[in-house]
Amino acid sequence: MTVDDPARSTDAHTFATNHSAEGPGGPGAWIRELGLGIRFAAAGGGGGWARTFLTAAGVALGVALLLLAASTPNILSVRTERGDARKPSNAMSSSSVSRSESSFLWLAGDTDFRSDHVGGMLLRADGPRASAPPGVAKIPAPGEMVVSPALRKLLDTPAGALLKERLNYRIVGTIAPSGLLDATELHYYAGSDRIGLDGGAVRAAHYGYSPRHEPLNALLYLLVVMICVVLLVPVGIFIATAVRFGGDRRDRRLAALRLVGADRRTVARIAAGEALFGSAVGVVLGAAFFLVGRQAAEYVRLWGVSAYPGDIVPRLPLAVLIAVAVPLASVVVTLSAMRSVAVEPLGVVRGGRLRRRRLWWRLVLPALGLAILLFSDRITPRSQDVDPVPVAAGVTLVLIGLAGLLPWLVEGSVARLRGGPVPWQLAVRRLQLSSGSAARAVSGIMVASAGAIVLQLMFGAMQQGFITSSAGGGGITRTPDLTLTSQDRKAVTAALLEDSLRRTPGVASAFALTEGYVSGPEGSVTGLTVGDCAHLRKMARLPSCRDGDTFVAHNPGDTAGNRHVDRTARPGRAVTLDDYDPDGSTPELRWTLPTDSPVVMTVPDPMGARHSGILATPGALPTGPLPGAHNSASVHADPRVSDAVDEIRNAADRLDPAIHVWVRQNEQRDKEYDTVQTGLLVGGTLMMVLIAASMLVSQIEQLRERRRLLSVLVAFGTRRSTLAWSVLWQTAVPVFVGTLLAAAGGLALGHVMLRMVQKPAKDWWVFLPYAGVAGMLVLLVTLLSLPPLWRMMRPEGLRTE
Repeated sequence: MTVDDPARSTDAHTFATNHSAEGPGGPGAWIRELGLGIRFAAAGGGGGWARTFLTAAGVALGVALLLLAASTPNILSVRTERGDARKPSNAMSSSSVSRSESSFLWLAGDTDFRSDHVGGMLLRADGPRASAPPGVAKIPAPGEMVVSPALRKLLDTPAGALLKERLNYRIVGTIAPSGLLDATELHYYAGSDRIGLDGGAVRAAHYGYSPRHEPLNALLYLLVVMICVVLLVPVGIFIATAVRFGGDRRDRRLAALRLVGADRRTVARIAAGEALFGSAVGVVLGAAFFLVGRQAAEYVRLWGVSAYPGDIVPRLPLAVLIAVAVPLASVVVTLSAMRSVAVEPLGVVRGGRLRRRRLWWRLVLPALGLAILLFSDRITPRSQDVDPVPVAAGVTLVLIGLAGLLPWLVEGSVARLRGGPVPWQLAVRRLQLSSGSAARAVSGIMVASAGAIVLQLMFGAMQQGFITSSAGGGGITRTPDLTLTSQDRKAVTAALLEDSLRRTPGVASAFALTEGYVSGPEGSVTGLTVGDCAHLRKMARLPSCRDGDTFVAHNPGDTAGNRHVDRTARPGRAVTLDDYDPDGSTPELRWTLPTDSPVVMTVPDPMGARHSGILATPGALPTGPLPGAHNSASVHADPRVSDAVDEIRNAADRLDPAIHVWVRQNEQRDKEYDTVQTGLLVGGTLMMVLIAASMLVSQIEQLRERRRLLSVLVAFGTRRSTLAWSVLWQTAVPVFVGTLLAAAGGLALGHVMLRMVQKPAKDWWVFLPYAGVAGMLVLLVTLLSLPPLWRMMRPEGLRTE
């Protein structure tokens, strides 16, 4: 029995002398033995430092991700604060303040360019002291604009030529970071003399919007809790695996300590001290990785999310918890692992080979977790005071329980395998002799896959509640691609809007109308559609039509809806046109529906929509502005024109900068739902990177443990390709078993969670993509582990001391 190096032999001799003189026991002995383990880990020597580095590297990856997770609250709060600070104080109101030297007019100028969102605002100063938005020295003069660095870069490239045509202003400055959400945001502030109160602009005196934060939807809150658990549990499992790197060599060294007089408890504490040192170094390295890695945050954009490095700051209590909990967890995990190892003076015997792993206790955790979830309260979107503790506890227990089941399944799967090609036999025999380390190496990906399957099941079942149809009323046969609305009916008439759109490249067809609402004496409301006879004939079956006529339009077969129309649209009775302006600045307009207004049946218009309510020609209405009415146009884009949507946006901006352009699709996702899904995608991407790195580190550690054996096999004539295939199979078999377990466990847990939220499953095959990801990770890890494998198969590996 040997100890790794002379320095360690001296430490062992010193320990034997002190231990025999003082005897174990008490806090002093704990501190002394943990300290001796730290000395063993830090004493030097190539092998010792290599083991410490592997442990530290594995822990560092987990700590870096935990620190990133601990920074998420600060990232979100800072983004929200900057976003609210740059909004005018009346951002969610159409009420204007009184004009003064410090007031200004503003109009939202948000737009989209291809797949990117471009935020912006049109401004017009009322006086020399008009307030400027954060990050801007002063409000730009008409025809000028200040832009974010990312937007400037885009506009300076040929790819941004079409957007530059729309934002036809002279760039006079750059928005400072204090006025941007992140470094990659596309944002601008433009000065314009084309905006006014009658065109939808609002007058404000200062910036800084104070929103009233509504509680998060209960189902979304449940999803957030699930995402946190699913993303962080695999990190904890990986850290627990990392602190056990180098276990075989450590156990042989501990056997030497038993030979000089240490008892089993003492060597367990020394082993915990070694793990404590490696994990402490890993915490320091993880903090360094985090600090260095966050410097690249402004150059990385995942699904539209980025951040300034200064925003990525973990909350102090969470950072302290990570710094304390990770080393403490390494001690607990090592002590727990040592209970299954019999370290004797003349050798090491692992309990796993004396008897088969037992199943019953491995089922306790997942069964307990499922029981907690099954007996928890049902959750609906209207639920109040959702308790996250039972959900988090139940899901965590199930996922950790699956990690405990994996070693038993791997051992049982390879126990009866016989025969096959030489690489397969080498891999199977290795797994039969020691499958624990291989199972631990893939437990992280298994748990992450199971959690992702659950989340995908929940997203698929719950997304219908967070999706609203962009189509209009009943009978729609063909929805338009875009919808445009303009409040300025003086400068932009419906006829001008339709004619301009039809002459725009990329427009297949366009249909424009003037629309509004009228209310009856009992408070009932119905729609008002204004158009010439040619347009009205495309919306209803008219007996005859001339300018000055009005009609009451019913939808065929819609008895309840038609009764609702008749409560308001009564021929000979007065109705009110009102724009429901909160400050009451626009007076209401009373108008009597002519007594000879016939009832007609609607037909789908050229865009497929039906228009029930009152149909009127322009001559039938009072002259002057109609309160609350607006011009709208529906457009079908030509699919053969690649940038048709942006051509239409440019044409709309030339007519009126206040025109709102909505890209219509069959479905539009709820914004909160999109935010949560974006968080899952970003976190899942980082998790997959961590899993690949963890498997690679574990693979290299296992190869180091067997480098002498690999050199012997090569010396006896084994081909290197055979050993490479063997390494591939040693990784693939546990991953295959883990994928099956992840699919079964994820589907079972997903069924329970869907039962909790009372939703049916939409797709039970969501586990298939994760099986493909697992296969890709196996190939990636194997390819990256080949260079160290070649080095470890050299004849120099036969040398010994």
